[in-house]
Amino acid sequence: MKQVYLDNAATTAIRPKVIERMTQVMRESYGNASSTHSFGRSSKALLEQCRKNIASYFNVSASEIIFTSGGTEADNLALRSAVRDLGVTEIILSKIEHHAVLHTAEQLQKEYDVTLSFVDLDDCGVINYAHLETLLQSGNKTVVSLMHINNEIGNILDIERVANLCKTYDALFHTDTVQSVGHYKIDLQTISIDFLAASAHKFHGPKGVGFCFVRKESGLKPLIFGGEQERGYRAGTESIHNIVGMDEALKIAYANLEEDKKYVSALKRYFIQQIKAHLPNASFNGSCEEEEMKSTYTLVNVCLPIAPQKAPMLQFQLDLKGIACSKGSACQSGSNQQSHVLTEILNDEKLKQPSVRFSFSIYNTKEELDYVVTVLKEFVSS
Repeated sequence: MKQVYLDNAATTAIRPKVIERMTQVMRESYGNASSTHSFGRSSKALLEQCRKNIASYFNVSASEIIFTSGGTEADNLALRSAVRDLGVTEIILSKIEHHAVLHTAEQLQKEYDVTLSFVDLDDCGVINYAHLETLLQSGNKTVVSLMHINNEIGNILDIERVANLCKTYDALFHTDTVQSVGHYKIDLQTISIDFLAASAHKFHGPKGVGFCFVRKESGLKPLIFGGEQERGYRAGTESIHNIVGMDEALKIAYANLEEDKKYVSALKRYFIQQIKAHLPNASFNGSCEEEEMKSTYTLVNVCLPIAPQKAPMLQFQLDLKGIACSKGSACQSGSNQQSHVLTEILNDEKLKQPSVRFSFSIYNTKEELDYVVTVLKEFVSS
């Protein structure tokens, strides 16, 4: 059976060179980085070189990079500390943030009675910057938490504009960049972001590792207590092979950024063209059809012209045909609930039709996309 993987927003295949590097480290550099003997010192040197390398891609100092288990932990670390330790009494966010942010904010509201303020969105899920500025004028100690690229519909936030607004009103700015790191360059000297979350498995690195950028002298306190690893910010023995894998994946991603972006962008444009040609009643959610400044080149979210009674069978049929995609975030794929993102931006009629996220990588081909469109067309017309 033909196998087509179009769920790269959920996770990506690890690059062969990353696997080779990780295997070498597991074999040769197995010392605990906190140990003082030569094995430990070797691992510690490797760890700090990775930290320095990763910091260089964002134009920050190595001391501002904290290694975590992934984006979710990084989001929790930043938001929980902001409320618990930095005096934040209000969180400004949108209703289409990743659940790592939404559920954390809801829990903080229960624990600390923090105010949650939601910025207005248009029908494409684009935030209203004027409303954001109005919310920032509350006078409360505030953190704004808005993701750079939405993981379901691909909208790109103007993080520089948001950062400038936050700076004007003396608010902290946290952004989840899980879908953008490795695919876009982010200069943190130019853009005044306070906290940033990233995860290696979204840019062809290993699962279970990511990092949190924490601006110097932020006052952030640890989420996990124990040893003094990560300069006391995050206790626990560092996963050296995973961190090296993340470093290697990021190095390759940024070395090939323009070439890979050109290739994947062409796939996205081709897929949209083929959907329009063969399924003219389909529509695209979010800003998928907009220019690249408004929508990521890595994914599209398509609302398909399928009768509501047939809709529940769509993803099952795609899976039977060997096609991997998603109806929303992979984190909620086991749930029968409608996507919280689409619920916010689509009307009732559109919500009755199935929406599917297709996300691309350098390992996809136009031939695979042709096959997917053929399968979709057959299902719609059956």
